Amino acid sequence: MGRPFKQYLNGPRIYSCATCRAHAADHDDIISKEFQGRHGRAYLINNAVNVSLGPREERVLITGLHTVADIFCTCCNSVLGWKYEHAFEESQKYKEGKFIIEKAKVMKRCLVTRGS
Repeated sequence: MGRPFKQYLNGPRIYSCATCRAHAADHDDIISKEFQGRHGRAYLINNAVNVSLGPREERVLITGLHTVADIFCTCCNSVLGWKYEHAFEESQKYKEGKFIIEKAKVMKRCLVTRGS
């Protein structure tokens, strides 16, 4: 099968898989830090990289019924969160196509630049 292709993000604050440190999301893509995942706090983000989607399933979450697909790190296969595929309630439609990344499953990497 071969090695998976890894995408690298540029930016001062990057979230990486806590297991293998593959880049997963850019801090600038965070929409909200006020979400709840299976393992505690979670981030709602616009875009995720180095993830693959599991099968779609309907789940009853805190905000109602949604069709979601778990997202897995393409490098180590750890579950990082899920992707909202469909929201049944009109007030939750803004989540469609967005990702939940669980804080417990990623680590924040900050690039420190030093002046000369």
